[in-house]
Parts: sequence; structure tokens; C-alpha cells
Amino acid sequence: MSKKIYVGNMSYDTSENQLQELFAQHGTVLEVNIVKDRYTNRPKGFAFVEMEKEEEANAAISALNNTELDGRALRVNEAHAKKPRQNSYSY
Repeated sequence: MSKKIYVGNMSYDTSENQLQELFAQHGTVLEVNIVKDRYTNRPKGFAFVEMEKEEEANAAISALNNTELDGRALRVNEAHAKKPRQNSYSY
């Protein structure tokens, strides 16, 4: 079963290809998604990487957390489901 990984503290210059190559050293990468600002289309400094097997993802997390890429120490851990927003509106 596939597993999604959160990659934080990224340089704004890091590309999806760089992440693909980095994580592919630990297994099969299914998808790389650098999160971008919806208005400026500039990277926000974090991404999600989906790997084919949970064991490969765990190996990548262990090996790559706190490693340097483009001058930044990456923060790599398991991605968690997004919590739904609570509206502050009251009708």
C-alpha cells in the first residue's frame, strides 16, 4: 500500500525532479507535489511525496529527515490527513 510523506523546510528553488531523484533512492515514487500559492504560483516551501510501498516510505523518512538539499535541512515525516476547517461564520 502506498504512503504519503510530508517534506518541509524546502528551498523555494527545489524542483519536483530533484525530490523525485532524492526519494527514488529509497524506492518507487508515485507522485511528487510541491505546494504552491494559489495567487502567485510560487512554492510555499513544502511538498508531498507518495511512495509505492510503506516500507520504502519509512526508509526514506528515516534516511532523509534533517538532510540538506539546496542549503536547507529538510523536515521529512509521515503526512497526516488534512483536518477540516471550522467555519467561524454563524448564520
